[in-house]
Amino acid sequence: MLPWFNHTQFPLYLAPMAGVTDVVFRRLCKELGADVMVTEFVSAEGILQADERTRKYTDFDDEQRPVGVQLFGADGIRMGEAARKIIDWKQPDFIDINFGCPVNKVVSKNGGSSLLRDCPLLASVASNIVKAVPIPVTAKIRIGWDQNQINAVEVCRLLESVGIAAIAIHGRTKAQGYTGQANWDVIAECASAVSIPVIGNGDVASGLDVAKRRSETGVSGVMIGRAAMHHPWVFREAKHYLLTGEHLPPVSVEERFEFLLRHSRLALQSTRYQGTELQTMRAMRTRLMAYTQGLPGGKQLRVRFCKVESLAELEDIVAEYFKYQEQLESTSVTRHDSLQPA
Repeated sequence: MLPWFNHTQFPLYLAPMAGVTDVVFRRLCKELGADVMVTEFVSAEGILQADERTRKYTDFDDEQRPVGVQLFGADGIRMGEAARKIIDWKQPDFIDINFGCPVNKVVSKNGGSSLLRDCPLLASVASNIVKAVPIPVTAKIRIGWDQNQINAVEVCRLLESVGIAAIAIHGRTKAQGYTGQANWDVIAECASAVSIPVIGNGDVASGLDVAKRRSETGVSGVMIGRAAMHHPWVFREAKHYLLTGEHLPPVSVEERFEFLLRHSRLALQSTRYQGTELQTMRAMRTRLMAYTQGLPGGKQLRVRFCKVESLAELEDIVAEYFKYQEQLESTSVTRHDSLQPA
């Protein structure tokens, strides 16, 4: 049994997302209440070739534990070798296998969700990795290839039989990608079909969502992905709701901007980003734009954030935003006062 699962704990996972859940973002989400981290997926072949760029994807801080490194590939023996190298480098708490990625460039190499169509190969890959490493091995899957091939229950039983310690399930098929709704009925079937922990993933965006899935599906934990991209406070809010049954007040505009500035500063300090300030800020653009969701004037902010080139420029944009909002409020108050009867 993984130690972060017991009768009193219901862990919240930060879902691994390529280009998003780097070491800096994981650190920030950990501070906000995420319990378990998984790195962005890395190619087993890239690890074996000692590719320095690939190796950087396995970086994590000890404060982020428990943390797992996620591998993708289709050769279990080679993936086991890669997992041992990672353990020698970083000693993660677990190795996670990616059987869920729907991206064509991964699927075309027989990785990710492509293995959902070949259960014997999927079981062989998982078995070889379990045998190769001295730490727990977990897996992430989707509910199936498409609506005609939903086989998550079968896959979960296979994975349990070869020694997988826990399974995270995204409630969509490969064909769905990220469209439509996640099928939590299938996730619930999987949770009741195996004795190892099942972590549900898909369309979780609030504490109420987390509580609903915990009570209705029998999952042992929940994994949050896209909602955390634009609202990482979801972990803090979910923890509070699970404990009290009450919603926290909305995150203030000031806290949102403080967060995005801190994220940018940490990215510039991180060893992951060893390029120029311009390169780092270009990499941050989509992240900054995500944080504007729901903000007054968010569209105008996104127009500016998609072109930002330096931290100083970002700080200027934020300062201008607050100045403009203050002017709007002042104008609104003046107009309201002028409409009052004398």
